Amino acid sequence: MAQPSLARIPSSSPHDGQALVALSAAFGEKLAAGAAARDSERRLPFAEIRELAASGLLAARVPAEYGGPEVSMVDYARIILNLAKGDPNVAQAAAPVFPNVEKVRIYGSETQKRRYFDLVLDGRLFTGNAAAERGGKRIGDMTTRVTRNAGGYRLNGRKYYATGTLFAEYVLVTSHLGDDSRAAVIVPTDREGVTVTDDWDGMGQRTTASGTAVFDNVRLDPDEIMPIPAYGQRRTYEGAYAQLMHAALDAGIALAALEDGIRYGRDGARPLPEAGVERAADDPYVLHTIGEMAIQTHAAVALVERGAALLDRAVEVFFSGKDADRLLGEASIAVAEAKFLSSEASIKVSEMIFRIGGASATSRQRNLDRHWRNARTHTTHDPVAYKARAVGDFYLNDALPPINTKI
Repeated sequence: MAQPSLARIPSSSPHDGQALVALSAAFGEKLAAGAAARDSERRLPFAEIRELAASGLLAARVPAEYGGPEVSMVDYARIILNLAKGDPNVAQAAAPVFPNVEKVRIYGSETQKRRYFDLVLDGRLFTGNAAAERGGKRIGDMTTRVTRNAGGYRLNGRKYYATGTLFAEYVLVTSHLGDDSRAAVIVPTDREGVTVTDDWDGMGQRTTASGTAVFDNVRLDPDEIMPIPAYGQRRTYEGAYAQLMHAALDAGIALAALEDGIRYGRDGARPLPEAGVERAADDPYVLHTIGEMAIQTHAAVALVERGAALLDRAVEVFFSGKDADRLLGEASIAVAEAKFLSSEASIKVSEMIFRIGGASATSRQRNLDRHWRNARTHTTHDPVAYKARAVGDFYLNDALPPINTKI
């Protein structure tokens, strides 16, 4: 793929959302052409992610007042869907830029907003994410910390599942700030003390390079630190926004599996003699299988778009300064519904490909199993059982989901 141009991405217009969705569909098709080979060879998509950043797609949510397109949540979800359908590895490895942009929008100073939004608009790779850690008694336990001494601010910690960081010029690190608060810290990946290791060995999402990032006494400038006030007490849209991204990724995997299943049913599978037909595409059980795959996939896409639409309204009220707690909670529930169904659909649909034909479906040359491996790996990101529980609690007891969770 071509090397990126770092020329400034054009300012927003009323048609940016439609144009960027169309661009993402075209980009997704290009990614799809090499997705199976990249997976088989575990070829990391450095060039693809550079081109993606240069295209302007990763700047889709930069606010309009800072020269960005600020596409709607629905268009944002469609962009993720299209990219994930093409290659969910590339989509996931590049996607951290989106929650990074929203964190800057929520917590950043005016100086930080102008600096980092300009960076994204210039096609720079703000795709690093370093939040999760291994160890601790519970998922989410964290030891990474920013401290201050006579020499200034320093960052120390060790992150895993640092998706996107190997490809990034800048990484957003979740950290303790001192002893009693939290911060989001933005660090150039080439700074002394930052080490990113490609030790991700998951069975799926093989080329996301979601491995280790170590921060060893890394110097920080004060304007690289964004304190998170009232952590755990103030509801924002961060959780729902990130979960919308993951739901769209799962739905994109289902779309890719459906498309490959249709292609295989038409051109690759043979009917059983008992079917009494000449083509697998006329076998009633193959028709049933493809029909069920389509229903599951399109239902997941519909719920993703519904969750995005409700989140749009909640975010609008959130930034208006009005009380948005109820709307944010309702949007989180809608996104939880989408995440539950998209997780289930991606796993089921990608497995159902193997009901369409015989042993030829398992050929390594076809590499159809990558869809299931990608789905099963990515859907471990969050436990959807807790989402179903939260949804039930909302409808039965009018209970909003807890603040600062993955629901």
